[in-house]
Amino acid sequence: MPEPTQTPNNPPSGDVDFVGIDDDSPANKCPAVLVVPGTGDVLQVGRRVTDPATLAQLGKHTSIADDEVAIWTPANLKPSVLKALTGDYEPGQDGPGEPTFEELLDGTERSVVHLEARDTYEPTDPAFVKWQQDGDTTYEWDSWIDLVGNAVTRGVRFRRLRIVSEPVSDYIRWEHAISYGNLKAGEELRWLPRHMAYDLPHPVADFFMYDQRLIAYNFTAGDGTDTGRMEYVADPRKILPIVGMFEMLWERGIPHDDYTPS
Repeated sequence: MPEPTQTPNNPPSGDVDFVGIDDDSPANKCPAVLVVPGTGDVLQVGRRVTDPATLAQLGKHTSIADDEVAIWTPANLKPSVLKALTGDYEPGQDGPGEPTFEELLDGTERSVVHLEARDTYEPTDPAFVKWQQDGDTTYEWDSWIDLVGNAVTRGVRFRRLRIVSEPVSDYIRWEHAISYGNLKAGEELRWLPRHMAYDLPHPVADFFMYDQRLIAYNFTAGDGTDTGRMEYVADPRKILPIVGMFEMLWERGIPHDDYTPS
């Protein structure tokens, strides 16, 4: 049987070698350069060029097929690109992987907003189970207070909005009872009954938004359990509508001290 033909649009599957990343944007799903071992093919991860004027200029020099995109590469990534092209890199290096919440928060300068719109999260949380049994509102908040408190101290505004059904679920009632930790960390917390938000658009997934430049969507299973799946959006065209949506929801939200779960 003849060997299958390998096309340029389908590089060999398997491992890839990490070469370099844009160190100036470590918390933004950074532009990166990688190489396919054996073939030397270069792979790039970066922001897609969407500006019509720029695409028009590119079109004067080359065509962009339906299955191709133009990728913006920051100038400080040139050394990594050169290493990838010449093969002058150290094989077996690992990239930084998916950014952690701590890394994203550390790179934030002005604001974080967090939208929660489910009525149950992690139903087997030991602290929640204990509260159901005896009403204990003790919760281990120290690490969160230190983490978020440090960000707030350096000038980051941290807002959390919870959209809830009424009558509220047991989980939301418990969350409300232990929210003293959120407030102690310096968060601004509001609650928005779902019937007060019915006419306002909002995403179907919970999210964190950092400096109005990066959105990290997180997904839960039907029972509220965290799936561990995250999706990141850095396209300004997709972020701008979310900024407006959140502000409209926030305006209707009830400050924590004024909200009593029904």
